[in-house]
Amino acid sequence: MNEEDLIRWNKIKNFELDEPDIPLSFTDRLARENGWTIEYSVRTILEYKKFIFLLTISNHPLTPSDQVDQVWHLHLLYTQSYWDDFCENTLNRKIHHGPTKGGETETSKYTNWYEKTKEFYLETFKTETPIDIWPTSEIRFSEINFR
Repeated sequence: MNEEDLIRWNKIKNFELDEPDIPLSFTDRLARENGWTIEYSVRTILEYKKFIFLLTISNHPLTPSDQVDQVWHLHLLYTQSYWDDFCENTLNRKIHHGPTKGGETETSKYTNWYEKTKEFYLETFKTETPIDIWPTSEIRFSEINFR
């Protein structure tokens, strides 16, 4: 990472999704809605932040794991946090979420992008993606029925 990327990564990494002093935090809700432990939810949030960082420095489309996508979906529901605090004030750009249109062509496209995402992750962070959050393409796309 160059110095500019490192500054951007630190801003993203330090972005707080949990509001202080509320009974149901973002992390609590993520865990509850997905049947995850708090510890696993915390790890998936970090992976989400890594994915978003990769999106900001990539010159090609990327695809998240399903777990990372669950964090992204939930963050999108917190519209002020996502659009204002995160995209506008932290990233200084909009990051839209584009769902699949379904079909074999889309499956092939997203599988290719997923593999590129994992390669780019390794190149950027100098470590493999955690397999329990970023499973193989076969597992990632066999669990989803594109229609």
